[in-house]
Amino acid sequence: MLSHVFVGVTEFGRAHAFYAALLAELGLVQKFRDDSRPWAGWMAADAPRPLFLIGKPFEGEAVCGNGQMVALLAPSRAAVERAHAAALAHGGSCAGQPGLRPEYHANYYGAYVRDPDGNKLCVCCHHEE
Repeated sequence: MLSHVFVGVTEFGRAHAFYAALLAELGLVQKFRDDSRPWAGWMAADAPRPLFLIGKPFEGEAVCGNGQMVALLAPSRAAVERAHAAALAHGGSCAGQPGLRPEYHANYYGAYVRDPDGNKLCVCCHHEE
């Protein structure tokens, strides 16, 4: 359904450290990094798409969208917890502790963070564990 998601960031080095730690916990691998542009992209090891990208927006400064959120799929509830901890350890802020969210469905286990620029992210697992 998705080709790629691009998240605008203001300080590339800081953002890269945050996303590299978070996405590693979800099993995503870095496909490229180009500091001269600056931008970087990650993907699943076994698929060319979708791609998750960060970088300086083409139009200039990054601005967070009100109501916009990217939800990243985790392979397990433990991965949700590890990703949440990695995000907080690398400059993110908590926007919702890891836990069940039965209002979505019985097995929805998620956590919410904001990256160092304020972009809201969810990490979630849909499996019963």
